[in-house]
Parts: sequence; C-alpha cells; structure tokens
Amino acid sequence: MIEILTQYLQKNHFSHFDLKAVIFDMDGVLYDSMPAHAESWQQTMEGFGYTSTKPLEFYYHEGRIGSSTINIITEREFGRKATEKEIKKIYARKSELFAQYNQGKIIPGIKEIIKFVKSQELKPVLVTGSGQPSLLDRLDTHFPGVFTPETMVTAFDVEHGKPDPQPYLMGLQKGGALKPNQAIVIENAPLGIESAIAAGIFTIAVNTGPLPDSVLTDAGASIVLNSMEALLETMPEIVRLTQTITI
Repeated sequence: MIEILTQYLQKNHFSHFDLKAVIFDMDGVLYDSMPAHAESWQQTMEGFGYTSTKPLEFYYHEGRIGSSTINIITEREFGRKATEKEIKKIYARKSELFAQYNQGKIIPGIKEIIKFVKSQELKPVLVTGSGQPSLLDRLDTHFPGVFTPETMVTAFDVEHGKPDPQPYLMGLQKGGALKPNQAIVIENAPLGIESAIAAGIFTIAVNTGPLPDSVLTDAGASIVLNSMEALLETMPEIVRLTQTITI
C-alpha cells in the first residue's frame, strides 16, 4: 500500500497527502442501481428502434450524462447526432422505466464506510453523472445529513460529464476548494475512474458490477476491491498512511 500511495504522489508531483474529503460516486457505490439503469436503457433504446445495444454496454457508459450516451449510440446506429427532441423523449422514457425498476437498494457496507469517513473528520462529497430525480431525492432519506446541495455534483451541474475531469474538479471545489492531494475518490465505473484520474485524485475502485477488474485497472484505479466490506477493512490503513507518507 505504501508503494501505491507513493506512486500516486510521484506521478502527480505532490510531496504528501493532506486528506480533507472523500468523494463518492452514486450509482454502484451508494446504490445498487446499475441493473435497473441497464435494463431501463436497453428497453428504451429498443422501443425507439435501436438494435445494436446490449444491457452490458450501459455499464461501460455508466457516469456519462444521458444526452452523451444517447448521442454515442445514435451516431453508431444511424450515423448522425440525436436531435434535442429525440434526446428529451428518450431520456424521459428511460427515467420513467428506471423509476419502475429501481428498488433503491443501498450497496452493503457503504453506510459503514461513510460513518468511518466522518469519524476521521473527512468531508463526504458526492459526484454523480446521474440526473435521475428518483435517486437524487432519496439521498437525504438513506443518508440523512451526509450530502447537501453544497457538497453534491450531479448531471445538472456540469457541461462535460465523465470521463471529462470537470465533475471531479467541481467535486474538489465543493469539498472546500481542495487540491487533488486533499481527497480520495471511491468509484465503480471506468468512465468515473478516468474522470477522477484526469482531475489528479487518488482513486479506489470497488467493483460492484459485471465488468472485469482489469477494466477498472486499465481506467487508472490505483486499487481495485470487490466489496465495500473489503474497502472498510482497507480504509483505516489508507487514511493512516496518507498522514505519514512524504516523498
């Protein structure tokens, strides 16, 4: 672990960590919502005459803002960008189906992770590509007092979604005008990892979906774990080391 943290500092030209915040993705990190996303996307695209998608594809698109996902698939399918009218209709239908399919299940162990983060006097920040009101509205019910508009970045806040660094750069600002060495990111998706790495932040991946670990490693994650329970076991050592390592 010392070597992994040291490599991050060297690569990003920092002499030390000064940890102030932990930045969380939402889908697949806070909520077990990706199966519902994949199912609702697939059914929606089929309903609008798209034939080239499979549910697994949407795990690779996870983190993109909806209009970008629709444009990518439309360009592949029809050789053109989607119109604004098409985007609105497709995303409205996808949102309708997602609200039906999503059960609002929380990822096991995430509440304990957040409790640990707060016990270390670190600020939890949320950075999500989602614009789904059915999930965003539940945050204060499932995680009362943890995430507020002042500490959240959603699809409504950014011009460029993941994998662009803008969402996580904005997350650093929401965390208190932080530098990249003052935060750690918890992600589960390749595009989110690419976004966080592009913003210069140390990134831990928790693989809660069907993609191979290698996809998350290739995206740039410094650590890949297979459950929040594994992260909970590892986090105390990571936090301790960030307080002691200097180069």
